[in-house]
Amino acid sequence: MPLPFPFDFKKPDYFKVFEWRDERLQRLRQQPESFKRLTRFYKDNPAQFIIDWGMTTDPRNVDYGLPVTIPFLLFPKQEAWIDWIMTRWKGRENGITEKSREMGLSWTSIALACALCLFNKEMVIGFGSRKEEYVDSTGDPKALFWKARKFIETLPQEFRGGWVAKKHAPYMRVNFPNTGAIIKGEAGDNIGRGDRTTLYFVDEAAFLPRPLLIDAALSQTTRCRIDLSSVNGMDNPFAQKRHSGRIPVFTFHWRNDPRKDEQWYEKECLKIDNPVIVAQELDLNYQASVEGILIPAEWVQAAIDAHIKLGFLTTGAKRLGFDVADEGDDSNALTFVHGSVVTDCQQWSKGDVISSANRVKNYAEEVHADEIIYDSIGVGAGVKAHLRRTCHITATGFNAGGAVFKPDAKYVAGKTNKDMFANIKAQAWWGVRDRFFNTWRCIMHLEKYPDDKRFINQFTDGLLISLSSGIKELDVLKAELSRPRVDYDNNGRVKVESKKDMKKRGIASPNMADSLIMAFSPVPKPFHIPDEAFF
Repeated sequence: MPLPFPFDFKKPDYFKVFEWRDERLQRLRQQPESFKRLTRFYKDNPAQFIIDWGMTTDPRNVDYGLPVTIPFLLFPKQEAWIDWIMTRWKGRENGITEKSREMGLSWTSIALACALCLFNKEMVIGFGSRKEEYVDSTGDPKALFWKARKFIETLPQEFRGGWVAKKHAPYMRVNFPNTGAIIKGEAGDNIGRGDRTTLYFVDEAAFLPRPLLIDAALSQTTRCRIDLSSVNGMDNPFAQKRHSGRIPVFTFHWRNDPRKDEQWYEKECLKIDNPVIVAQELDLNYQASVEGILIPAEWVQAAIDAHIKLGFLTTGAKRLGFDVADEGDDSNALTFVHGSVVTDCQQWSKGDVISSANRVKNYAEEVHADEIIYDSIGVGAGVKAHLRRTCHITATGFNAGGAVFKPDAKYVAGKTNKDMFANIKAQAWWGVRDRFFNTWRCIMHLEKYPDDKRFINQFTDGLLISLSSGIKELDVLKAELSRPRVDYDNNGRVKVESKKDMKKRGIASPNMADSLIMAFSPVPKPFHIPDEAFF
């Protein structure tokens, strides 16, 4: 139960909250034994403890005639995040939290740490940031440990457990005498170099100057590491882990804050006056600052359920793209496309080439696919032989370095396909790029001119693309589509950034995106396995 009465975050009545807390505290003090029962309850329900008794500060409240120190009333997304952290801790697993700016996550994480240490014996919680002053700086409200001291000293004395600021809160450390728990701070390359911790928060993890050193240190320090950060492009381990699909992710978007609306967003955009910063810090766009991206993230976003928004049908050929894992830590991936609509995309890492080919064959038969397009290079060569033996569905090998399809056909005025593209991989990626661009143009036009269908009707659904919102790993697919950069060969023809060059940037192979590209790729007439081949 958050509060026993409605609370308007846009027009907060803190006086009513203070009255409620004071009345409740007086009743509890008349029955001192009730504090013991509450202590047992708060041990497993730290969010409720924060709502019931926590305080926070906001100096901007002076502008509105409100008190600076106010009740810490978590909004629903903050409560959900605390529950998510508790699940990570109890499951001994790491987690990633991405956030828009000014979401109150520093206060929320500190309040959670204090609540846990107040009611759990001998707990050790670590906080690390790239600069020491961000962790602790005497008298600076920006510092995390300033917030911790403020949170504890504003609690009713019955919950402080004998805590005294001068005695129990030295520099970069907060001790809890009643439980023996500790919150400790570290900064820079020293993050994770201290003793073992129960739980560790890394603040603004995307901005760490040497993150790999910290990754190595923390791997030995804690079983539950939580990275918190706003977005700083794709060229950092935080972004790569966030899009890996292997670590639980919690998203704090500004729309999750009940204090904010479209009017607030428009004002922030005008105030910031930098589209890259707006895209990263408000809209959580990881590709905003990356130059030379082949398919911009905003084009990909526009294609989500575009077939519904624009009203084109899910009809046409049913094609399945299959990207075969080529390394020990690589993943297999498949994409199913019906006409211009991507209805499914998935990846897996277990199993050899034969078991993966069987999985794709069975999937293709289940969805009545017309064709399978598979990666025929390297280990993918084994797929062809296996499909010849077992599959009755048309299958086509895709050689990424092969010659362009219809080389002498005109791509644009004065330029043929062989003049434009270095290989069929570039041709296939660029073809999908054109689909995303056309779709983005249609969506943008529809938003500006909702009653004008003439522009959209210029395109057939064969020139568009739609990504179904039902795709389970849609966020991973979206990120992968916007990872590769455009490149050029010595003759000025378009190339796609190689997996090797992407790896140098610390970016994993875009397996799901590659399978999607194959599903849309222009390919020669495929081989067909006649029915009489089966016994």
